[in-house]
Amino acid sequence: HLPSLRVQVLIRTIRTARTQAEEREMIQKECAAIRSSFREEDNTYRCRNVAKLLYMHMLGYPAHFGQLECLKLIASQKFTDKRIGYLGAMLLLDERQDVHLLMTNCIKNDLNHSTQYVQGLSLCTLGCMGSSEMCRDLAGEVEKLLKTSNSYLRKKAALCAVHVIRKVPELMEMFLPATKNLLSEKNHGVLHTSVVLLTEMCERSPDMLSHFRKLVPQLVRILKNLIMSGYSPEHDVSGISDPFLQVRILRLLRILGKGDDDSSEAMNDILAQVATNTETSKNVGNAILYETVLTIMDIKSESGLRVLAINILGRFLLNNDKNIRYVALTSLLKTVQTDHNAVQRHRSTIVDCLKDLDVSIKSIKGRVPLITLVLFTGVYAPSKRWHIDTVMRVLTTAGSYVRDDSVPNLIQLITNSVEMHAYTVQRLYKALLDDISQQPLVQVASWCIGEYGDLLVSGQCEEEEPIQVSEDEVLDVLEGLLVSNLSTPVTRAYSLTAIMKLSTRFSSVNRIKKVVSIYGSSIDVELQQRAVEYNALFKKYDHMRPALLERMPIMEKTATNGPTDIAQTNGETDSTILDTKHLPSITQPARRCNYHICFCLAGIPPMTAYNKNGLKIEFTFERSNPSPNIAVITIHATNSTEADMTEFVFQAAVPKTFQLQLLSPSSNVVPALNQGSVTQVIRVLNPQKQQLRMRIKLTYTHKGSPVQDLAEVNNFPPQSWQ
Repeated sequence: HLPSLRVQVLIRTIRTARTQAEEREMIQKECAAIRSSFREEDNTYRCRNVAKLLYMHMLGYPAHFGQLECLKLIASQKFTDKRIGYLGAMLLLDERQDVHLLMTNCIKNDLNHSTQYVQGLSLCTLGCMGSSEMCRDLAGEVEKLLKTSNSYLRKKAALCAVHVIRKVPELMEMFLPATKNLLSEKNHGVLHTSVVLLTEMCERSPDMLSHFRKLVPQLVRILKNLIMSGYSPEHDVSGISDPFLQVRILRLLRILGKGDDDSSEAMNDILAQVATNTETSKNVGNAILYETVLTIMDIKSESGLRVLAINILGRFLLNNDKNIRYVALTSLLKTVQTDHNAVQRHRSTIVDCLKDLDVSIKSIKGRVPLITLVLFTGVYAPSKRWHIDTVMRVLTTAGSYVRDDSVPNLIQLITNSVEMHAYTVQRLYKALLDDISQQPLVQVASWCIGEYGDLLVSGQCEEEEPIQVSEDEVLDVLEGLLVSNLSTPVTRAYSLTAIMKLSTRFSSVNRIKKVVSIYGSSIDVELQQRAVEYNALFKKYDHMRPALLERMPIMEKTATNGPTDIAQTNGETDSTILDTKHLPSITQPARRCNYHICFCLAGIPPMTAYNKNGLKIEFTFERSNPSPNIAVITIHATNSTEADMTEFVFQAAVPKTFQLQLLSPSSNVVPALNQGSVTQVIRVLNPQKQQLRMRIKLTYTHKGSPVQDLAEVNNFPPQSWQ
């Protein structure tokens, strides 16, 4: 064995290994020699052996047998031993191992050591892996060092205090007096760590947040000095003075200014200066500008400043760096609902991002900045055709990555663009012939062909040259989707329903009956249910089929796309699934297919069911033609307060003589200031025509606090239940 190998020699030796097995053999030999040395209590090479163990640990080999040796090195009086011992403790120990508690006394002694570098080692170790117990025992020493005049120790003590607060939040108040003069320090290291500490305290305590708002003018002065100061080689990064400190200050200002008029006003000018004076040719400048934009958008900033921030994001979209373009898209997505006019100026640049080959720029699953931006900016689209073409382009190039509500959103857009129906169905049909791998595109195309297949075969398109296609060719495509391995169960449901709809638009009714009949024995339960219900429609309810399958009317804004939710029982009332045997089941949509086929009866006045704490719930009514015993109630939830109501859930229950079904809500966020509404459909079966009574339960989060309320609704208009 090689007990006296220096660390550098060991590293060179290991690097000569040609195979993993050869490296493993070298490591095992060296570990055996190190173990032997530890057993012999060899103090001469303990420091060297622990250093070699740490290198092996970094390569992924077990080194836990060196933990106690690290403690022995920490207890040594030699600085070189302590340095390796503390490094080993940070790498090999954590609070899950009881052995770390043996360090507490050593760390306490070293925090009071006469040498600042030993004190610094102990602060770093405590701030890295100190447990709750250690933090409680040593917080007093950390607080003392936070007040010292030594800048080297003060910056380390500030970071250690951050760790202590995270581990034991109730100790936060202990550090409050020490923070008083932190921002008066000239040393940038102390300033940086002090801002990190203040940020941690503000994020964890509303009281601390209110207390530290008085520091806004001081933070503004520091930031102004940074951007106005001349060249300083000690802090310069690519021509910008200490960008790391600038970013930290901007983040703290964002927290302090959020929801506070005075603090926001105090920082408006400096944010404008940073936004206009920061150099953008280097990445450090872009990082500062990005933080500036986030701060402007989060505080109560002036409208001109918000426009400036959005223009910065617009410039980011033109950057060659994909990461910068991506953060610009995600940031625009956060602001598009509140500052849509400013975002609208960059519409053409946003659409140009569709040409990017990087799928993360086109769209990201679960977040989808581009598809959402395209849908939002469509409110101000130059034409319906432009909007439809743009969203279809997204679905064609990145359809597998868009979120689920993109499908109903596009369906609604198409439905409401009556003059574009022939053009849209032709475009989507041609897209299906080219590619059926993009499932959202296939779902929209299936829906569109089911609705407007007659326009497709009649060649009525005026927007572009019409194509010649027969009924059988259209049905071939839809039947192909039913058997394709690429099709998801949801896509198959769309396709089968589209085929069913075509039974009232095409003459090939016998072929459609045969297809529907085949899927009555499908192993897919959802598809089987659709097929069985559609078969029943052909037989028992054939006289109502044309009315039930007629074109969808223009739709109100909704994003319902999930499976139906069943209302929950409360008290003595009972709620169950609506008994569909009383209805032709075409009224029950295939999941996420958005086929809500019901027919309004005029003359039922709307009613206010709930109005409290800014939340207003209104009911509007419809009656289902096929079964007059069913009332269709749509709830409209609006919010007049200044803050969104999030995690909104509406539940309802009715007496046992009724049966009730709740469909999915359009959203779980009720926008502030009545800037939108959440809608949800309730179906109530009332076979005995009794007066309708309902108990409702509302839960939501408002300004960070959960809210729950119950209410009785007994004043339904007679027309809704008679």
